[in-house]
Amino acid sequence: MDPGIIFIILLLLFLIVMFIIEPIRIDIIALSIPVILVLTNFWTQVSPIEAISGFSSSATITIGSMFIISAGIEKSGVIQSLGKKIYKWTGDSDIKLLFYIILFAGITAGFINNTPVVALFIPLVMGIAKRKNSSPSKFLIPLSYAAMMGGLTTLIGTSTNILASDILLQRTGEGFSMFEFTHLGLLVLFIGAIYLLLIGRKILPERIKPEVEVTEKFNVGKYLTETIIREESSLIGKTVREAKQQMDFELDIIQLQRSGVKYFESFFNKTLQVGDHLIVRTDPKNILQLIKTHRMEITKKSPTRESLYSKEESQNLVEIVLTYGSFLEGQTLEEVNFLEKYDCTILAIRQGEELTHKRMGNIILKAGDVLLLTAGKKTIARLRKNRNFIVSSELDDTEYLPSKVVTSLAILAGVVLLAALNIVPITISSLGGVIAMVVTKCLKPNELPEAINWNVIFLLAGLIPLGIAMDKTGTAQFMASQILRLEGILSPLMILMVFYLLTVIFANLIGNNASVILMLPVALDAAAQLGLNPLAFALAITFAASSAFLTPMSYQTNMMVYGPGGYKFQDFLWTGLPLQLILLVVVPLFINLFWGL
Repeated sequence: MDPGIIFIILLLLFLIVMFIIEPIRIDIIALSIPVILVLTNFWTQVSPIEAISGFSSSATITIGSMFIISAGIEKSGVIQSLGKKIYKWTGDSDIKLLFYIILFAGITAGFINNTPVVALFIPLVMGIAKRKNSSPSKFLIPLSYAAMMGGLTTLIGTSTNILASDILLQRTGEGFSMFEFTHLGLLVLFIGAIYLLLIGRKILPERIKPEVEVTEKFNVGKYLTETIIREESSLIGKTVREAKQQMDFELDIIQLQRSGVKYFESFFNKTLQVGDHLIVRTDPKNILQLIKTHRMEITKKSPTRESLYSKEESQNLVEIVLTYGSFLEGQTLEEVNFLEKYDCTILAIRQGEELTHKRMGNIILKAGDVLLLTAGKKTIARLRKNRNFIVSSELDDTEYLPSKVVTSLAILAGVVLLAALNIVPITISSLGGVIAMVVTKCLKPNELPEAINWNVIFLLAGLIPLGIAMDKTGTAQFMASQILRLEGILSPLMILMVFYLLTVIFANLIGNNASVILMLPVALDAAAQLGLNPLAFALAITFAASSAFLTPMSYQTNMMVYGPGGYKFQDFLWTGLPLQLILLVVVPLFINLFWGL
């Protein structure tokens, strides 16, 4: 075997392990690839220009542009307005609500990148479920799955489609057209919708009970205690800040109550008096020390949303979700000075099924993590406007701007039509859409960098040169030849299913875009060696990469609903496995029917 092939295979295995264990952020791992390829170019044959070609790739530019266009549509408030209509249409029926979620998330994800679609729908679904006294756990995985399948209805529905089209264009001279696979995508969405409505909703558990109060949902009652300053307490005459410093154990003071008035933001310099109530967060084992050492009395009632709410300071409990690409990913609250920056108090953090109430400042955060915090109206408004967070505890009250809705949707339609009619390539039409968003004031110039999910851009820029190395070293051809040893045993359709299955496995482990870059060159070489239709193999890889339902880390939208739904890892496995098996058969069969092998 050629040394270059051996090196690339070892590099692929190393990257797969790194993507699974994720010792550092995946986009940073990806950015190391161009450096490695150039330093080892005596094996990889990759030049410095080729190593950085991912940054100038038409796929990278198009995906970045579509993020901006999606942001312009989002800012118009059209999705929020739609959510309020869904609430009225569904009445008390959970199955109607599920139907509308699948319908509108699926359709919308075909034209707006599916990641921001899920980001917009999470607070809508959480708010509607709360008002209907339904469990959000019954709706959030279906929301993610619907957006994933809806993204397969057009070229611009997901970054995976655009990336696959770019690779296909470079290898065969012709990429996907705008509506190349729309009929197959709609079929997948229809099958997925039927499955979720009839079977999936019965499999999904109610991880978050509909009637549970938010303090109970996050189990903060165990760690929040209301205390009273007694006459003999050593804390009398000290400021709240001094009192906290005097306690030699981990404790946070959440609220000061005095004569019926509740203080949140500006109580640290207030001097403690007899009869003051302090709501504190600490481990239950420290409560006895509070009583003995500081002569404090513990009330029998547990703090609730109402007791933590302050009308005077407009304080309330709120849940925020970290979006995919949030600046907090891979960092701790202390590192970014979060509490001081946003003037709030963190009560609990949910990471998937895990709840944390202690030493939260040292927890490394990931996309999909949910933070329960107390904050004022101004802070909540800031968080809502910040694309790094989703305020998920209530329906958004974003103002609906009809003129901006018409303008932003017209710009999107222009982008789609120009590309669909082959007047200009999608890269140029999407860049034109970005300019139009600014000219029409749907977005301000300084909002453009914030609209782009830089994690995805850096991931693609780092991974694209790996595809070049696989081609130049012959690794893709070698891997294809190994799979084609099954040629004498399996029919061409079965081989297509094998590629679909392998891509699904990789996508569930290392993500959609990485699996496309790994598997598409191999599939195209296999098609060439067999004399089969390369478009059919490209479509199988594309659909498989965006249909990875089995793990929360397989797709960014799965990660985004993981925490808000309170899901366990196995919820994705058991809910997604039947659908995964259905599509494993259906997609290759209809690719053969529509395009032929």
